[in-house]
Amino acid sequence: MPMLAEQKKRTVRINGCVASAQAAKYADVDVIAAYPIRPYTATMMALAQMVANGELDAEYIVADSEHSQLSIAHGASSSGARVFTGSSGVGVQFAYELYSPISGSRMPVQMMIADRTLDPPGDFGSEHTDALSTRDMGWIMGWSCDAQEAFDNHLIAYRIGEDPRVLLPQMVCQDGFFVSHITGDVELPDSGQVKEFLPPYKHPYPLDPRHPVSHGPQIMPEQGPPLQLERARAMEQSMAVIEEVHEEFAKIFGRKYDPWVEEFMTDDAEVVFFLQGAHAVTARFAIQHMRERGLKVGMVRLRTIRPYPTDRVKDVLSKFKVVGVIETNMGLGSVSSGGVLYAEAAAALYESQKRPLILSFMAGMGGEAIVLKEFYWMTEKMLDAQRRGKIEKRTHWVGFEE
Repeated sequence: MPMLAEQKKRTVRINGCVASAQAAKYADVDVIAAYPIRPYTATMMALAQMVANGELDAEYIVADSEHSQLSIAHGASSSGARVFTGSSGVGVQFAYELYSPISGSRMPVQMMIADRTLDPPGDFGSEHTDALSTRDMGWIMGWSCDAQEAFDNHLIAYRIGEDPRVLLPQMVCQDGFFVSHITGDVELPDSGQVKEFLPPYKHPYPLDPRHPVSHGPQIMPEQGPPLQLERARAMEQSMAVIEEVHEEFAKIFGRKYDPWVEEFMTDDAEVVFFLQGAHAVTARFAIQHMRERGLKVGMVRLRTIRPYPTDRVKDVLSKFKVVGVIETNMGLGSVSSGGVLYAEAAAALYESQKRPLILSFMAGMGGEAIVLKEFYWMTEKMLDAQRRGKIEKRTHWVGFEE
């Protein structure tokens, strides 16, 4: 397909859904597989308009379900196309059967997820359980905290996933409503920058009748262990690629992201919040507010959760006295009887010589905002644990306790 028409760098005010659509256009995707479910629908509406207006030369396919949507994406990627798809909430769940085959066949499909709460309550607001339920299926996964980061993360993820050393699919996640529907200034780059950063997709083994190859998830049992080992090694090898790609992105576009974690006001912090996603924006404001009142609190935001940056999390979190994990997801019956982020933070810290106390905060559940007074409440729980030298209990449900 022809490359994207020349675009000059400009700043526009758009929401996260439209930022994701713009990223797909700049990536010059070949195939778009769509099926509507709020809050990600606006991304596919924007892409449909781009295709209809001739701004993007891509095959736009409307599926009859999320399962079919991911099947289309799998087949298109197997044939050598750069693919874009997406979903939210229960739609992510409905396609679950396809996640392992796509990563197992090493197809770098990209999926935009605008999180929403699963049923019940099925709310429009963000909760990360939908995407996190797929976290061990071999997809590279991370969260954006605003529209600019959403745009950038899509380009970065394509570059990582399509690298011959990786060849893995990617879930580029953003919080429903808090990112998907709230507008912000987004710098859209010069198209020449994107061409320099993101070369055309070329899978080494595409389905092609002129050069027959075999793809398929059903294989002999003795073939399984080597395949699983290769997929595990690809995920491990992706860590070096992720760091390389972020460095190159910074050189070309001028925006530098730490690929693993963002630290905010942590230099002299004694207690910190550990979280991912858009609630970090509110957390920054709350931390500044509390700092003005003398509270030594900071924030560590996880940017990439698969592959998990175990050593980086260990090194960063071990500096503090108390870590409060803000979950925004359900992990019922898990180690903390709350969310899933606590267990991985605790596991990363296990080998550290200096382990902080860890609390799990169930906050923002059902898609609710986490407001200033709740950050104060959580901070007081962390400071109380620091004073006592032990935690009161492992998990707190914010807004439902004294």
